[in-house]
Amino acid sequence: MTAPRIFNAGPPIGVGGQPTITLVEASTFCLSDQLGDIRPGGPQGLYYRDTRVLSRWEVRVDGHPLEPLTVQAAEAFKVRFVLRKPPRAGLADSTVMIERRRLIGEGLTEILTVHNLGNEDTALTITVHADADFADLFAVKEGRTHLGSADAVVVGEQLRLSDHNDNGRGLLLTATGQPQVLPGAITWRALVPAHGEWKTTLLAQPVVNHHPVRMSITEEDNPARRMKAWRASSTNLTASDAGFTHVLRHTESDLGALRIEGTPRGDEDGDGPPAYVAAGAPWFMTLFGRDSLLTSWMALLLDSDLAVGTLRQLAELQGRTVDPLTEEEPGRIMHEMRRGPAGDRVLGGSVYYGTVDATPLFVMLLDQCRRWGADGAVEELLPAADAALSWIDHFGDCDGDGFVEYQRKTDRGLANQGWKDSFDAINDVSGHLAEAPIALCEVQGYVYAARMARAAMAEARGDTDTAERLRDQAQQLRKQFDEAFWIPESGWYALALDHRKRRVDSLTSNVAHCLWTGIVPDDRAAQLIEQLSSPAMSDGFGLRTLAANMGAYNPMSYHNGSIWPHDTAIGVAGLLRYRHLPGAIELAERLAEGLIDAALAFDGRLPELFCGFPRDQFRTPVPYPTSCSPQAWASATPLLLVRSFLGLEPNVPGREIALAPCLPERWGNMVLADLRLGPVSVTIEAEGTDGRVHGLPADWTLTDWTGRHPVSVAPMDSAEGEGVCRAQEV
Repeated sequence: MTAPRIFNAGPPIGVGGQPTITLVEASTFCLSDQLGDIRPGGPQGLYYRDTRVLSRWEVRVDGHPLEPLTVQAAEAFKVRFVLRKPPRAGLADSTVMIERRRLIGEGLTEILTVHNLGNEDTALTITVHADADFADLFAVKEGRTHLGSADAVVVGEQLRLSDHNDNGRGLLLTATGQPQVLPGAITWRALVPAHGEWKTTLLAQPVVNHHPVRMSITEEDNPARRMKAWRASSTNLTASDAGFTHVLRHTESDLGALRIEGTPRGDEDGDGPPAYVAAGAPWFMTLFGRDSLLTSWMALLLDSDLAVGTLRQLAELQGRTVDPLTEEEPGRIMHEMRRGPAGDRVLGGSVYYGTVDATPLFVMLLDQCRRWGADGAVEELLPAADAALSWIDHFGDCDGDGFVEYQRKTDRGLANQGWKDSFDAINDVSGHLAEAPIALCEVQGYVYAARMARAAMAEARGDTDTAERLRDQAQQLRKQFDEAFWIPESGWYALALDHRKRRVDSLTSNVAHCLWTGIVPDDRAAQLIEQLSSPAMSDGFGLRTLAANMGAYNPMSYHNGSIWPHDTAIGVAGLLRYRHLPGAIELAERLAEGLIDAALAFDGRLPELFCGFPRDQFRTPVPYPTSCSPQAWASATPLLLVRSFLGLEPNVPGREIALAPCLPERWGNMVLADLRLGPVSVTIEAEGTDGRVHGLPADWTLTDWTGRHPVSVAPMDSAEGEGVCRAQEV
């Protein structure tokens, strides 16, 4: 690897494991231990807009650390640490309990309460040690930080910490209870009555450009209001299976916390375009092209506004010029944006464009928004979609061979620019690394789907010439792709073509993305289903990124044998697109079962990835040490599973809902209440192969989207405003 690992390719230092407590709210996140302490020297801290604004935050009582009792986190943005003062020498029990109630928003609020459970008054010295190094997120992620302190000034009962490298950046610390404030420490001498309590409230308020940011003071302020509004406007998903419902609740909460409002460049007043989704905590609390697009696609079932907001933000940042340092090109959709102090030095600019797949995914998602009822956004963003297609034709296909490939422009960029972007992710059956330019199989599928999507948008506007031209291009790519990528002797598509147009012949999960896009002919799909069903690919808790019989296989690696929930979910969606083929539904159910079991093993929250060991080797999934959690597309994974098994494909402009349910028996009765489809709100109930739609307007129709599904969906007698579908063998 010739360049430092500085982008979304797997952090070299860990924040995972049992001791780390993660809170997240929009562009703020906090990492602490189970005491609630932020200890210097590691990755812990309070981060605001890619900068660590607290690197130390430790509570001491009478000079000693506390002992943990429990940690309770009801939401992604708040937590309660329950602790005790260590017992006195010679005693087994303590009579002093401490609660730390922490809420993050545009900063940190902490309510520290001391409970005296004893029969005598107790005198205590309570100290909060605080410091900030204002380190850039990249520096922390790579372990390049040095132990430094902020410039500290005490003004009355307020402690002001300033970044000596940028005097416009800082943190204000205030506390109630008349403390003694010194540089680095806030101290109270408290007398807590028997069976009574003592309490103080601390605020850590970031300062940007010399101005303190507005922050939430109580739980009823901004984060809680935002979450309440998000839940009120989102689809309510429940299943008979209590475990799956628990997973869906985590999905709703985590995606709500990962939303960022305003423009990505940062409206200080918080106003601006609709919310978009950040990629995930802790390292990617910002806009990412690929991650945000795929998450928004998966979350259409929950809230289509998230997709519209993401598309608008990406269109605003769409490439306008040619810049080798940032890899910006006209029409290209960005990869990553950073706002920390080292963002320009690391990325070559605050926005980096080195991704090969975000651009076609942008076009694909735009047509989905049209189908889900966002016609206004489609008209607004069509020029951006056309610019994206122009990038595909002129910059993406840099050698004119009909395929989109990538090669970084400088040694600072990502060597691999698909979703598997670690340096060793693209390898052949023997484990040898491919050389750029590289044409990935799934990217050709995305391009095929993008052209088909833009053709559908053109046809909806009466532009039949454009629609016909794009469909012809898509079909030509489909034929060319099959000829160049198919490996007859293996029965699967090559992962990629290398710089000499040779097939990179390993079996990977990437081919399941090809199924999802529809680029695969039926005869090839049948063989792919057989290969993906093999133990080498799917005897774990999902679909492996690389088959176990490949040369580079390592179940503990980042991209060479691990399991990524979003990747498996896309594979399930691809399988169910070909549900008429033998084995497709069975494999889809097995993979979904593995993901749900994995989610429950992680207390309802799927992480970014986990190790790819077989289920008969370990009864529960083995965590990947540096996996992000919550992570956007992992959080959205259950939503794509639900949509795929429902066969739900709305067409709001055509006043049509297509439904072809084949739900796993484990789910029982699945209910989607208050599903918004443009101006219409409906409720869908389904169990097995039966489905019912409540609130369907009289001029809408309920159909089977496949046209060749092995069941027929027939309207049944029903009351007005209700459509019923039932699968029947034909």
